[in-house]
Amino acid sequence: MTWTLPEPMLATTVPDPALPPGWAGELKWDGFRALVSVDAGRVVLRSRRGTETAPAFPEVVAGAAQLPDATAFDGVM
Repeated sequence: MTWTLPEPMLATTVPDPALPPGWAGELKWDGFRALVSVDAGRVVLRSRRGTETAPAFPEVVAGAAQLPDATAFDGVM
């Protein structure tokens, strides 16, 4: 099965850190925003704007290669 990564979720500032019931939040740390997918043994690592970043982070690609197919992550590294 071939699929594409979903669009990244962007951080949103809020005036009050209190969250409504059923919501979760996380701090935004400085770093590189990355989307990682594994499909048919192929690892794709790209920025939130779609730039291929795998050559800059070979250790992330090596780690992601151990994940099962149809895995996707959106986060900061």
